[in-house]
Amino acid sequence: MEITTFGAGCFWGVQSSFDRIEGVTRTIVGFMGGNIINPTYEQVCSGKTGHVEVVQIEFDSKIVSYRELLKVFWKIHDPTQINRQGFDIGSQYKSIIFYHNVEQKIDAEESKKHLEDSNFYKKKIVTEIKSCLKFYPAEEYHQKYFKKIGYNK
Repeated sequence: MEITTFGAGCFWGVQSSFDRIEGVTRTIVGFMGGNIINPTYEQVCSGKTGHVEVVQIEFDSKIVSYRELLKVFWKIHDPTQINRQGFDIGSQYKSIIFYHNVEQKIDAEESKKHLEDSNFYKKKIVTEIKSCLKFYPAEEYHQKYFKKIGYNK
């Protein structure tokens, strides 16, 4: 199994999107990239911790490739929005790829460049690509939230 971590807005919808993909064996919502240990959702939402809402994805690369997951990542959000996605506004909603190894870094950079070169978006793609940092799982009530409330996005 391999792991990757994406931030693409509110982690509830991002998790729901990746849970539907064959070969994804596990997803966990949480926080990455900030400056305090084990932050709470409320602390992250304050915008003062530097954390991003992310989904950590475990996948079987024999069934789904990292590049295929990147394609989904680019499709499920607007990578031209700075620190927001739709009505969700704040630095915790930034578009970011946290890579877990050199191959993921290369693939992420190539996929971003390919999207930029396609001119699909009129505005600049602001997605950050960074090395994986310490992951902090969000509180249990956030895990599989859409499934818990019966929402099939």
